[in-house]
Amino acid sequence: MRSPRQAVRGSVRARMTLLYGGLFTVITLSVLGAVVWIQKRILDDQVSDGPFIIPARDVPCDQRGAGPPCSEVPFDPVGRDMPKRPVPPDAPLPPDALGPRDGTGRDVVGPKEFHDSLAGSQRLVTLVAIAVIIVLAFAVSWWLTGRLLRPLTRITATARLLSLSTLHERIALTGPDDELKELADTFDAMLDRLEQAIDSQRRFVANASHELRTPLAIQRTAIEVGLADPDPARLAEVRDEMLRNTRRSERLIEGLLVLAQGERGLDARAPVDLASVAEQVVDDHAALAARGGVSVSVSADVRPVTVAGDEVLLTRMAANLVQNAIRHNHPGGRVEVEVSADGGLTVRNTGPQVPPERVHELFEPFRRLHADRTGSADGAGLGLSIVAAIVHAHGGTVRATAGADGGLTVAVALPVSAPVPAR
Repeated sequence: MRSPRQAVRGSVRARMTLLYGGLFTVITLSVLGAVVWIQKRILDDQVSDGPFIIPARDVPCDQRGAGPPCSEVPFDPVGRDMPKRPVPPDAPLPPDALGPRDGTGRDVVGPKEFHDSLAGSQRLVTLVAIAVIIVLAFAVSWWLTGRLLRPLTRITATARLLSLSTLHERIALTGPDDELKELADTFDAMLDRLEQAIDSQRRFVANASHELRTPLAIQRTAIEVGLADPDPARLAEVRDEMLRNTRRSERLIEGLLVLAQGERGLDARAPVDLASVAEQVVDDHAALAARGGVSVSVSADVRPVTVAGDEVLLTRMAANLVQNAIRHNHPGGRVEVEVSADGGLTVRNTGPQVPPERVHELFEPFRRLHADRTGSADGAGLGLSIVAAIVHAHGGTVRATAGADGGLTVAVALPVSAPVPAR
């Protein structure tokens, strides 16, 4: 169990109550003290030496002197500190009055006694007011801070309920558009991103498991068939099938490694000429384009376009874009690669129609426009995912747009660094 000191230090509400209640108390008491001081100065300046009567019941019996005895007017200690009433010189004197005589037979008291009596009564009222102010200040501060911090309590309760199975919970705070509502909305937005990330991770694990399991299952089947019928021609077919699936598994594992490296970020950066990378990638894929009957053209700025990054990863990024543009095309189609001076790399192609509402799905791992898992010998559905990871690792952006007549345009924007020497 926490001590009171630990409870106060660990509670924002308690600290705010002490702060606001203390400030309110200090300010109020300062004002009250100033008012009492001003009243005293006014009384000192304006009260004259006139007669003031003192009722006999307000004077102790051993101090009365002349006047009614205690048997007739008993001493009343409650009224002793009450203020005394001034009387005009020609006013009749009450029968129970006491005080020094002024020569006309009156019992009077001077200003000093009047001041002392008034000060006593003011002191009593002031002490009571101070006690009431302190109690009310801290009570009201505690109540107000509780109302102000109520949204934080709701946020805390929601956070405590969160788990992988309850990421759909939201605070959904209503009320004025203040800092606390902004905090709650920010927390809800964070939960949205976290839920999307967890869902994407789950899909990735499921798809990766399926993609890795498929070639292994094919290999096992081929081995079982080959062992059941050990004919030389049949064994050759089994060998080719196993080699084909082994290469597919290698490409998948290599893609996963590159994707993981891109998402991890860069260990070091060096100047890379993006135009040279694009031209080299196009030359490397000339044979693939020729087999598919696709023409590939490069349009680059005359000056070198230099970006800071990893040349191997940037080459893999450009290669994935060109490979996708060639493979997802039709005979006689075109692939255009354009490099701009502001660090832009754009690859557009002709090809089948791409639904605009599904373009963003292409950047997710193992996501294809056609649900083909067993026949994807040319790729594992990681091409654009790897592109996005590499671009983000270099601090850039990537955007895809579906063409009106078919095909896809992928635009990459990378930060430009100091230029390298001209080629």
